[in-house]
Order: sequence, then structure tokens, then C-alpha cells
Amino acid sequence: MRIRHLVMASAIALSIVSVGKPSSAQVVVFDPSNYAQNVLTAARALQHINNQITSLQNQAQSLINQARNLANLPFSSLQQLQQSIQRTQQLLNQAQRIAYDVGQINNAFSTTYAPASASLSNQTLISNAQSRWQTSVAALQDALKVQAGVVGNLDTNRTQMSALVTSSQSATGALQATQAGNQLVALQAQQLADLTAAVAAQGRAQSLEAAQRTTAQDQGREQLRRFLIPGVGYQPTTIQMFH
Repeated sequence: MRIRHLVMASAIALSIVSVGKPSSAQVVVFDPSNYAQNVLTAARALQHINNQITSLQNQAQSLINQARNLANLPFSSLQQLQQSIQRTQQLLNQAQRIAYDVGQINNAFSTTYAPASASLSNQTLISNAQSRWQTSVAALQDALKVQAGVVGNLDTNRTQMSALVTSSQSATGALQATQAGNQLVALQAQQLADLTAAVAAQGRAQSLEAAQRTTAQDQGREQLRRFLIPGVGYQPTTIQMFH
């Protein structure tokens, strides 16, 4: 409305000037209404152009925001996490004697850890007892190695967590924030895997130690029974101390 008023005022002023100033050579005909219409048309065209410019600016900003939201996180901890998991897995694979294998466990408990019977010789009983003791010692050593490996991963995990938190806080878009969050979850999963490995190794050592004690008690009863059998137990013999 303000533009319309200005245009009409300009047209009236120009018409007054034209009428008040006579021309000796030529009379110029001025149409105020047509002039005002042309000015309004130009003003509307300018406003339309301004609206288009604003719309293009908004679209450009929207594209910039979309690009930020779709930008990948420049930091990745995947390789370090995989290496930590591989180190722990390698320590578990180095389990001595009875490893984490159902077949080996069944075979051991049907032979070395089997109940002592009268059909087994004394030498076999002694050999089995020695084998069980060696297995228990090896299991304790394996548990300590796994625990040492898990502790060794703590420094790597601390570094990766710090870097991921920094990347998450400085994320420029939704995708980067999501990727940082996913990597933090992966780090927690790796730490949980380390904890599971340590518990499994410790549990294996404790189980083998308990199995050794139980089997030793059973073997002790069998050896005592053999010792107490009349005519088969201890027989004194003459030995020569010096030559």
C-alpha cells in the first residue's frame, strides 16, 4: 500500500508539472494511470525476484545442512578394536593341554580324570595324577596370560575412548554423531569380550583345579584299598644300604 501511495503521488506531481509548463514546440501526453501501473508492475517483479533469491538461499543452506548430516566421521577406531580382540583371542587359542574344546574335555574326563578303578595299574594312577597336576598348573598360567592381555588392552581402550568422545562432541552432523556413538558401543563390546575371556580363563583354571582335587581323592581311596588288601599290601623286603 505504501508503494501504491508513492506511485500515485509521483504520477500526480508529474501531471501537474506537465500541465503547468507549456511547450512551444510539442505537447507531450503523459498518462498518470499507465505510469502508475508500470511502476507497480516493476515493484511486483522486484519483490518476486527478492523472494526467489531468498528461496534459493534457503535451499542452499538446506543442502549445506544435508551435506553436514551426511558427512562421515573422520576418525575410526575399528582397526584398534579388532587388534585388541585378536590379541585376546590368540591368548585363548594358546591354552595348553585341555583347551576350550568339548571333544578334548570329554576325552580327558574319560581317561586322565576318570574314576580310579581296580583295572588300572599303580603306574597308570601315578601317571594320571602327574598329568592332572601339570594340566592345573598350565591352566593357571593360561589364566594369568589372558588377564595380562586384558590389562594390556586397557591403555589402548582409554586412548580410543578419549578420541571417540572428542569426535562425538565435535561432530558437525547427525551421521558423524551416530557413527561416533556406534564406535563407542563397539568399544564397550570389546571391553565386555575381554572381561568374558578373563572370566572364562579363570573359570577354566578353577574347574581343572577342582577336578584334580576330586580325582585325587578318588585315586587316594583306590590306593588305600589296594594297600589294605590282605597279602597284597605292603611287603617288607631286605635292601642293601651300602656296597
